[in-house]
Amino acid sequence: MREIPLDPTSDLRPALLICAYEIGRTDWHPAEDLSGEPWHPVGARTLPVEPDAPDALAARLSSQLADPRCRGLLLVGRTDSGEDFRVQVRALNRTLDGTRRLESIGPGVVRATAPGSDMVQAIKAAGLAASISSEAEDDAGSYLLYRILSDLPEGVDAPAIGLLRAPAAADEATVRRAVKAALQAVADHLAPLPRSRAS
Repeated sequence: MREIPLDPTSDLRPALLICAYEIGRTDWHPAEDLSGEPWHPVGARTLPVEPDAPDALAARLSSQLADPRCRGLLLVGRTDSGEDFRVQVRALNRTLDGTRRLESIGPGVVRATAPGSDMVQAIKAAGLAASISSEAEDDAGSYLLYRILSDLPEGVDAPAIGLLRAPAAADEATVRRAVKAALQAVADHLAPLPRSRAS
């Protein structure tokens, strides 16, 4: 998947990053059809981000979120817990293997800033089972969610950051339906960029 840079032109749609963070999986492909054009929710544009090692990926995503035109991030991964899509709404201060604190002075828990309940309702409206979960899993998804949320600067409008977990048995087409529904729910909460940010 080719990453698409932020466009410095006059596009007033806020950008939403999508990252299927597990290397070697193809759960999310941004192309809508054979044209290769990425899918975009109404009112926003999507920017796919290639997976990478967790530390490098966290740094890259945080850097992209520092651009004021980028107003959100959806991490996409898998879960072995249950048969429904899960919107994880918090992450713990834990190392990647879950054995100890990642940051000695960081918060113990961070909460996702994406509209979790709206995402769940949108996925259900797409005909899929979905739920909100406060349980963090000891994997790259929870690690990335914590790192990115805890790295957000204070005193600025927080971008909408969330983690969507697909059930292990869900095929790629089903995952795409859930991702599109979740991203549209996020986009519905965003306002167009002011012209000063888009120029």
